[in-house]
Amino acid sequence: VQLQASGGGLVQAGGSLRLSCVPSESIFSINGMVWYRQAPGKEREWVAAMTSGGVTNYADSVKGRFTVSRDNAKNTVYLQMNTLKPEDTAVYYCNLDIRKQVTGRIRNYWGQGTQVTVSS
Repeated sequence: VQLQASGGGLVQAGGSLRLSCVPSESIFSINGMVWYRQAPGKEREWVAAMTSGGVTNYADSVKGRFTVSRDNAKNTVYLQMNTLKPEDTAVYYCNLDIRKQVTGRIRNYWGQGTQVTVSS
């Protein structure tokens, strides 16, 4: 399974973007999901997560500005980013726990990343 992340781009500070992440093929379910980001010269960091039960958690740096969500019917996960700041500039990656078939194992997959650039 490949994960297709999209929605990145160039935005001014204070603006918004919504990232999407969707599997490239039909699957049974998405369980846990995590969004990460990696800025130039920095290590990849965790941004936001949602458990299979819908419990969310956010890094302090994005709390109150970012919202993670999912559409189970579309097998798509989202990261809504509001009030963006220049320090949010990074490549954003989705990481999903996926069960491909109802009787299959849950496996972990990474998306290819989408660039978010916030200008001041």
